[in-house]
Amino acid sequence: MNMHTTPNVIAPLQPKSLAETGLNTVMLRDILIKTMFRMNLELVSDISRMIALSVPLTQELIDMGRGQRLIEATGTLHATSGNEMGYQLTDSGKARALDALSQSEYFGAMPVPLAAYGEQMKRQSVRDIRLTRDQLVGSMGHLILPSDLLGNLGPAITSGRSILLYGPPGNGKSSISNGIRAAMGDKIFIPRAIEYSGQVITVYDPIVHSSAEEQMDDPNVLRRASNRFDGRYVYCERPTVITGGELTLDMLDLKYNPVARTYQAPLQLKASGGIFIVDDLGRQSEPPQKLVNRWIVPLEESRDILALQSGEKFTVPFDTLVIFSTNFHPNEIFDGAALRRIFFKIKIDGPTQEMFLKIFAMVARKKKMPLDEGALLHLLKVKYPTINHNFANYQPTFLIDQMIAICEFEGIPYQMSPDLIDRAWGNMFVKDEHIAK
Repeated sequence: MNMHTTPNVIAPLQPKSLAETGLNTVMLRDILIKTMFRMNLELVSDISRMIALSVPLTQELIDMGRGQRLIEATGTLHATSGNEMGYQLTDSGKARALDALSQSEYFGAMPVPLAAYGEQMKRQSVRDIRLTRDQLVGSMGHLILPSDLLGNLGPAITSGRSILLYGPPGNGKSSISNGIRAAMGDKIFIPRAIEYSGQVITVYDPIVHSSAEEQMDDPNVLRRASNRFDGRYVYCERPTVITGGELTLDMLDLKYNPVARTYQAPLQLKASGGIFIVDDLGRQSEPPQKLVNRWIVPLEESRDILALQSGEKFTVPFDTLVIFSTNFHPNEIFDGAALRRIFFKIKIDGPTQEMFLKIFAMVARKKKMPLDEGALLHLLKVKYPTINHNFANYQPTFLIDQMIAICEFEGIPYQMSPDLIDRAWGNMFVKDEHIAK
């Protein structure tokens, strides 16, 4: 079900000339011969697919290489490929490929110049998404949430500004973050790589970006679009990057590989046009205040500053919905200035007893566990008083799964009883006791 109301994202147009790629001819030629050398390619159709340019532009580059005596025709027509002429590197072409590889190992898809990437990001900004209450409910229907929570979340997402979700653990902050991602529902274009100052930075990452080409509603759209949209981009779901306690400040810098002399985009650049979730804020080795300080300029100015190995700094678009999620109270981990900069602060509380029972009944029905009044009374009157009636959203699923596991092991039909509640509860909380060493 496609639930978004964003107008269809405008695709980046395929370059009609080498000049329209925005790259200088030396870079175009070097990436071409490095790709032919590394991948042992001879046919224009194969080379075109790998360097992500149209066949006519690829042929133009090959002809340029032939003029410089770097490429020669093999004199072989490949019958299996529609009688295509084969091409190979000359000795000086191989020498040039090795020289170019010693400067940068990057080969394959031609990069997109940073300025062109910035223009494309404006056309598919996360800030242009408009969500209705129905769409949010649709993407979070599996969660039982107070209606005022959705009322707070909706404007926060639509603004494309930063959000802080806080509250006790186990109440679905992570599920809510994922529900926000699902509610967006549309697709954007992610460059395979971008170019700045002659340096190539790889952006597309199959772990972060799920290519949407196979799931397009109309299988003919892509075929028609293949002549129109720039093959240097990949058509993807809006990306989601989730980090937790492992997040460090250097993960937000360009990653330079000194052996390959290539750059990889940092996490927030890979998340452009989508969501960056910092889960478990306060559990990282860096203080939360320091992490948020790193986001201040990007969040306020929609641009981020990155640095090359040479120390040269440059600006990239920052078009990301940042969601911080923490089990701490915001006042414990931030000063007032940092809190002011996080635009929306939304408390995710544990459920009331009434809501807890609703969730418990829903989970039991889904898992085919019959409800038992005596067991429920035992849970509410005997067990929960021991933890000051602190209900959490994860508890019904946890308790019911435990009882199911016991029933299956004992070979008895699914059932709940005060005894089974006690056994399940024993696995949910560990008693404080000293263990002799």
